[in-house]
Amino acid sequence: MNKFSTLSSYKSTQKGMTFLEVLIALVIMVTGILGAVAMQVTAKQGSFDAMQRSLASSVAQDIIARMRAHAPSLNPNLALNTYARTDYGSTLDAVPGNRCAGIVACTVAEMAANDMFEWERALMGGDTMLGVVSVGGLVGGRGCITQVGNAYTVVVSWQGRTNTVDAGAGAGACGISGTKRRQVIVQAFIF
Repeated sequence: MNKFSTLSSYKSTQKGMTFLEVLIALVIMVTGILGAVAMQVTAKQGSFDAMQRSLASSVAQDIIARMRAHAPSLNPNLALNTYARTDYGSTLDAVPGNRCAGIVACTVAEMAANDMFEWERALMGGDTMLGVVSVGGLVGGRGCITQVGNAYTVVVSWQGRTNTVDAGAGAGACGISGTKRRQVIVQAFIF
């Protein structure tokens, strides 16, 4: 037997990949797919948390803008001190009698009542409805407004998806305490 015939007979018996090679390729491919799926899940969770933080910041800025817009020019503290509460979001206030829409004139007190109702509704997701179910808002959203002179502190808290250090364990104790509480604190001066 010569060398050429041995090589040609060896080549003719090799017809494809072995079962072991197929299994190794399959394990590598499945590992890659599972990694991509895990990365997608983590990205979705991060996106949801970022959306909640953005909404909390927006809601906090909204009430400050409402307070500034509707403060009477002579003595703003007389009207703005009605906004100072620590129970926003626990239960929705009753709908104000005068909704201050269109050409209907409102007093300062009616405007403040309407602002507080709208803000609390935004915290609880009542401004975005699917039928009769609230689909917007923060998860467990709560709001607190405190006043010291012309300085106002707006605290918006909500429940995050993962455990962390309680954001409100201290001076800013607003909302439902727990290891998932997140907070946005905005301070403003209104003159």
